[in-house]
Amino acid sequence: MSIENVLSVDSEPLRPIAQTLDRLVRGEVTSKALVDRCLRAIADPEGEGKRTFMQVYADSARATAEGIDLRRSIGEASGPLAGLPVSIKDLFDVAGERTLSGSTVLADAPRASADAAVVSRLRQAGAVLIGRTTMTEFAYSGLGLNPHYGTPKNPYDRATGRIPGGSSSGAAVSVSDGMAAAAIGSDTGGSIRIPAALCGLTGFKPTARRVSMQGVLPLSPTLDSIGVIAPTVACCALVDSVLAGETVTPLLPRTLSGMRFGVLQGYVLDGMEESVARAFQAALSALSKAGAKVEDLHFGSLDSVPWANQFAAPEAFAWHRALLAMHGERYDPHVALRIRHGAGVYACDYLDLFTLRAEMLREAARSFEGFDAVLLPTVPRIAPAIAALEESDDAYFDANGAVLRNPSLFNYLDGCALSIPCHRPGDAPVGLMVAGLGDWDKRILSVGATIEAELLQQGCAVFS
Repeated sequence: MSIENVLSVDSEPLRPIAQTLDRLVRGEVTSKALVDRCLRAIADPEGEGKRTFMQVYADSARATAEGIDLRRSIGEASGPLAGLPVSIKDLFDVAGERTLSGSTVLADAPRASADAAVVSRLRQAGAVLIGRTTMTEFAYSGLGLNPHYGTPKNPYDRATGRIPGGSSSGAAVSVSDGMAAAAIGSDTGGSIRIPAALCGLTGFKPTARRVSMQGVLPLSPTLDSIGVIAPTVACCALVDSVLAGETVTPLLPRTLSGMRFGVLQGYVLDGMEESVARAFQAALSALSKAGAKVEDLHFGSLDSVPWANQFAAPEAFAWHRALLAMHGERYDPHVALRIRHGAGVYACDYLDLFTLRAEMLREAARSFEGFDAVLLPTVPRIAPAIAALEESDDAYFDANGAVLRNPSLFNYLDGCALSIPCHRPGDAPVGLMVAGLGDWDKRILSVGATIEAELLQQGCAVFS
């Protein structure tokens, strides 16, 4: 099954958010119609809705959409996302609801007293919340498997049943299958970019401090960030501005001629499957032919990052230790094992990690100076089959390490990064990572949109 046939619902192809918003303003479609279409896709017994959503806000979404349509009819609808159906990952607080984070352990936890900052900003911008998407339990895996609520299948090769990527698994499938126009997720080691890459979508992980974590169930406070999965870079930029509380401004058009890109060398290029390597090289060639300078980039401390990036386990264990003591048997065993690794980290060693990280950030600033962006494959493999990972712990942990390897680098470097589709139509989805250092967000989004346009023109990407 080709990705083009999957990225539609009710014969309606995925559209860039700006197009959908323009149609709403022009009266060519109503918010209620968009919401109804999303709800039909979710309820389709032949679809992935049951595994994609933890909770569906059918009644409130319809009511919100009808209210927006009414206000628009009298010229009072406002907000940069007014009427747009958006899904949220199951780790954001919603007032009056329990935040389960893809687990059964928190079934008796207190209900949230207020919306998370992100949820509040979405509401203020006029977004229609369509539901809470499933995820890897407590966001601690890049594969997207969830033994409690099921794993939504990747839109590519549904017959085989491939992983969607994680931990924002339902987020990606909610967009690919037309259940939402955009999805909000989290990214601690790649949890936005991995599912975006594996499902043929665009994902943006901003600089961590850019979007408030208030009301978000944490994994690793040092590395956690909140981002967007959507059809295009411009879609991600629009929603990112809302999440960051900024005035929405259009991306400035740029030209590739004269841009300088560093292709990171080292382990990030190891172990690429043939289809990934082919798509990655084709993307680099397209950028070079368009006039960009594509150069090898060496970061001297790269090989030290995997063993220095040890924040997640001790920080996760600090949050989970009481729950693990009481209900450890109810956790996904793969997740519990990874969290428990943090129990053996000494405080002195944990504090040393921050000193080492600060040194590496200074080196990265020197190494990346003069480049418009750093390029690398988002992940080195296409999405593996769900069954193979469920049957073998060795296969699970091997695949998990592989998909997290590249994207986690830019969480560690306190940076920002996009994953943009770069595969040929009909091929398995492959992501091109366009990355930079902290606070390069606007630059990376602008550069990413320019790259995206060239890849589309060269036929290297799916969405159009």
